[in-house]
Amino acid sequence: MRILAPAKFLYSFLIVLFALVSPFSFAESFMAKVVGVSDGDTVNVLTDKPCNSGKNCKSGKIQYRVRLAEIDTPEKKQPYGSRSKQALSDLVFGRLVKVDTVDTDRYGRLVANLYVDGKWVNAELVKSGSAWVYRQYAKSPLLFEFEKDARINKRGLWGLPEADRIPPWEWRRNKK
Repeated sequence: MRILAPAKFLYSFLIVLFALVSPFSFAESFMAKVVGVSDGDTVNVLTDKPCNSGKNCKSGKIQYRVRLAEIDTPEKKQPYGSRSKQALSDLVFGRLVKVDTVDTDRYGRLVANLYVDGKWVNAELVKSGSAWVYRQYAKSPLLFEFEKDARINKRGLWGLPEADRIPPWEWRRNKK
């Protein structure tokens, strides 16, 4: 028993230490400038936090790739893909945004809610019809209401012919 007690302490200590020094802890919020828009739901941001070196380091600051939480937008080759990217770019490119992290995805991107001038960017994209609510990951009932309203009023992608309105998760699955 005496041998196990120090091992348990060391294990607990290492878990706490990892949580404290981890470059990303869940539910962290930070301010960053959007320096790139990859598609309708992914951006690159640059923080003001100093960085010494590493793969995310650029000009002495930290760069993150951020996937917007709870939404999904048409892929680049899908109908409305380029318009969704432009809608996100119009909202955030070159601007200072608040990044509220939720998770990290399997590609190492931060999954987050973005806010610019107090507006929830994820929701703004759904309201304008530039994004679907990503049903598999959605937690906010408000997003479903915004999507329903955009659909009824044929805003954005909801104005496309029905055959062109394939949810991105289905489109990706059919392309494999």
